[in-house]
Amino acid sequence: MKNVLVTGGAGFIGSNFVRSLLRSAPATRVVNLDALTYAGSVENLKDLPDAGRHVFVHGDIGDRPLVERLLRAHEIDTLVHFAAESHVDRSLRDPGRFIQTNLVGTSRLLEAVHAVWGEGASAHRFHHISTDEVYGPLSPGDGARQETAPYHPSSPYAASKAGADHLVRAYGKTYGIPVTITNCSNNYGPYQFPEKFVSLMIANALEGKPLPVYGDGGQIRDWLFVEDHCEAIGQVLQRGRPGETYNVAGQNQPTNLEIVQNICALLDDRRPRQAPHSRLIQHVADRPGHDRRYALDTGKIRRDLGWRPRHSLHDGLGRTVDWYLENQGWLDAIRRRADYQTWITENYANRGAPRTDAAVIHSSEINATP
Repeated sequence: MKNVLVTGGAGFIGSNFVRSLLRSAPATRVVNLDALTYAGSVENLKDLPDAGRHVFVHGDIGDRPLVERLLRAHEIDTLVHFAAESHVDRSLRDPGRFIQTNLVGTSRLLEAVHAVWGEGASAHRFHHISTDEVYGPLSPGDGARQETAPYHPSSPYAASKAGADHLVRAYGKTYGIPVTITNCSNNYGPYQFPEKFVSLMIANALEGKPLPVYGDGGQIRDWLFVEDHCEAIGQVLQRGRPGETYNVAGQNQPTNLEIVQNICALLDDRRPRQAPHSRLIQHVADRPGHDRRYALDTGKIRRDLGWRPRHSLHDGLGRTVDWYLENQGWLDAIRRRADYQTWITENYANRGAPRTDAAVIHSSEINATP
């Protein structure tokens, strides 16, 4: 990896990856292409390590001529594709936006790569970041999804990512472009826009606002600290085999309610005068089509590449809470924005309490083996 193009590198995971790459690969130059939509910001790129090896370009992945110019001008040999619309709730309100960015945008990137790199570009790599949601929900007794599991997306977001995955694989098989894909579980950590579950709970708790939990809070997810995710991507780029897909997960299975309770306990320890933060928990009506449980089998990446997460859930949540406490100026700037306030109002203000018949978390769901 001499010259790497990172798409969406001013967003949450992308900006963390840029930092990780600049620290771990001292001979690598990074070109960062980001459209700076609502969740991306140049503020996420302040104080980069060895910033002289980083070039930021404000642009859209759907702009094929721009992408082709960047590939040629910077002699890009590796493309790491983060750019995506990724919030399920927003996909329910505006699915067309997700199709345009995640599916059409990925198509334009692949077209540009094919035009510039040609067929059988063995010295190059196109790496695509995907999600566990493409596999669809698990029943309580189901085992974790392996990379060969069939796709059953439930939301417009998951469907658009599934389509992008298929396109990437098709370009790899048809045109010989060396592609790899990682399907990751729920990420959390520094620089996450405060609309996602963990970051929203921390942000609201710091302001003494309600912590909205969908339904009974018994939805089960695997949580991946963003630095562990970035290290996994680095391993795939260095040693992953072209054409392969690798699942990346934190190897835990808490309920959403347990996550909120853990965040509250961490804040009680750091802000005892506002304790107990758990008094702010408020159950609200669930969102449509909310999948109950996801889980990924990470045996392949552990076996083939030797990767495993370095951070426990407790350690990762603690580091995340501390980052938001230390960077409240970053958080306040977002929460003062009119578009952010409008979104929060639209998505949460009219949600009543959950139905009483959904207020029981079954022990078989909580204790299901991932």
